[in-house]
Amino acid sequence: MPKIKLKRAYETPSPTDGKRVLVERLWPRGLTKEAAALDEWAKELAPSPALRKWYAHDREKWPEFQTRYRRELAANTQEVDRLGALCAKSDVTFVYAAKDEERNSAIVLSEFILGER
Repeated sequence: MPKIKLKRAYETPSPTDGKRVLVERLWPRGLTKEAAALDEWAKELAPSPALRKWYAHDREKWPEFQTRYRRELAANTQEVDRLGALCAKSDVTFVYAAKDEERNSAIVLSEFILGER
């Protein structure tokens, strides 16, 4: 069964990553397209600019951020289904830029895609 992996954009790509999908609305600072080695950029599935600015990676807002972001994903069924179909066919690595590896939108998106809605 295919897997979804998570990896910071600044980590070195690996052949075991499978399809590499950037799941950020903004391009990661200082990263070249070559170094990113992406197969796709799913910026339409990243948190909205308003949600991203509201959250501002404030740990106290993490639970509410997850709720709000899941609501945004639920309203974007076409893109969620498209990415879910890709994840069902092969291993996929969601590439994200956030420094916090335990609280970031890639985690919420992977859980949502895997049906943990």
